[in-house]
Amino acid sequence: MKRLARRFLSGLCAVAAAAVMHAAPALSEDAIKRGPVTNLPIPRYVSLKASKANVRRGPSLTHRIDWIFKRRNMPLVVTAEHGHWRRVQDIEGAGGWVHYSLLSGSRTVIVTADMLPLNMRAEADTAMVAQLELGVVAELQKCSPDWCRISAGGYKGWVQKDNIWGVAADEIRD
Repeated sequence: MKRLARRFLSGLCAVAAAAVMHAAPALSEDAIKRGPVTNLPIPRYVSLKASKANVRRGPSLTHRIDWIFKRRNMPLVVTAEHGHWRRVQDIEGAGGWVHYSLLSGSRTVIVTADMLPLNMRAEADTAMVAQLELGVVAELQKCSPDWCRISAGGYKGWVQKDNIWGVAADEIRD
């Protein structure tokens, strides 16, 4: 009986080890999902190219317009693709389907903290270039693990990454 139990446990351990080994590659492949149309990562950040964009319930002109984005350069996150359409969300989580021609790969961010210091260098104790109000849209330039260099209103400088929306927490840009 003990021998049978050992064989069963030995077999069970082998099956579990094989399952873990086969699951590991699948997890790493699933970690970066790609859009079926563009083969670009999903989700990914983009910006609104147009000053007015209809946001539709589905990916075609026959679908109802739910609302209209009216802020040029607003950062959005692409969550799905279908033909010439991209499902996007804004900072508040509102979204829908937008035609790809209304979107740009140029990266922008929204300031999420009021009177955010724009520093000369990526350090908290450096000289402040300007202060940015809550909701300001800025051009994204570079990012280190904790800081991003942005440009807004003719000013350029560094802000802490957790005070802006439109860039992934682990994203690094040169």
